[in-house]
Amino acid sequence: MTSACVNCLKSLVTALHFLCWLSNAFVVAFGEFMMMHSRFASLVTSFWPVYPANTLVVTGTIATCVCYLGVVGGMRENRCMLISFYVLLSFLISVELAMACVFFVYNREIGTYFEKDLMHSLEVYKISGPGENQTLKDDFDAIQYLFKCCGVHGVADWGGNVPISCCTLDPCNVTDQPNWQEGCVGKLQDWFAKNYLSTAAGVVSMFILQFLCMSITLPLFCCFAVRGQGY
Repeated sequence: MTSACVNCLKSLVTALHFLCWLSNAFVVAFGEFMMMHSRFASLVTSFWPVYPANTLVVTGTIATCVCYLGVVGGMRENRCMLISFYVLLSFLISVELAMACVFFVYNREIGTYFEKDLMHSLEVYKISGPGENQTLKDDFDAIQYLFKCCGVHGVADWGGNVPISCCTLDPCNVTDQPNWQEGCVGKLQDWFAKNYLSTAAGVVSMFILQFLCMSITLPLFCCFAVRGQGY
C-alpha cells in the first residue's frame, strides 16, 4: 500500500471520528434546548433520571468526550488514545442500545406515574400562598393554557378555586369564567410519550452512527497497526 493511500485512509479515519464527535455535540445542544424550553419537569418527578432532555445531555456529553479522544488520537496517530477510544466506544454503544430498549419499554409505563405526580402537584398548588412554589404554579398554568385542559381529571379537581389558566377565553376578563372541562393527565401523557419515542430514536441514531464509525475505522486501525504503517 502506497504512502499516499495510507495517508488518505488515515485522514478518512480522523474525519469519521470528527463526524461522530460533531453529531454527539449536536445531541448535547438539542438536549440543552429541550431543557431550556420544557416547563413540565417540576410536575412529574418520579422518573426524573430518564427524563428525555437529561438523558440526551448526559449521554451526548459522554459520547462527545469519547469521540474527541478518537479525533485527537487520529490526528496524532497515538495508538494508546485510539485503543482507549475503541474500547470506550464499544462500551458506550452497548449502553446506548440498552438505553434505547429501556425507553421503548418504559414508554408503556409512563401512565402509572403521571396521575400520582400531577395530583400531588395540584394539591401543592392549592395550598400554596402567594409567591410560594412559584415554579410549580407556573408549570401547571402553562400546561393548562397550552393543552387547553383543566386540573388532572377535570375542572372539578380545583373545587371552587379554579385558576385563570383554565379559562377558555384569551384574554379572560370575565367574572364567571368559562373553563376547559377535560383533564390534563391524558394530554400530558401523550406529550411525554412522543418525547420518549423521539429520544429513543435519537439514541438509536447515535448508536447506528457510532457503530458504523467503529465498523469502518477499527479494521483500518488494525490493518495499519499490523503492517507497521503508523499507529
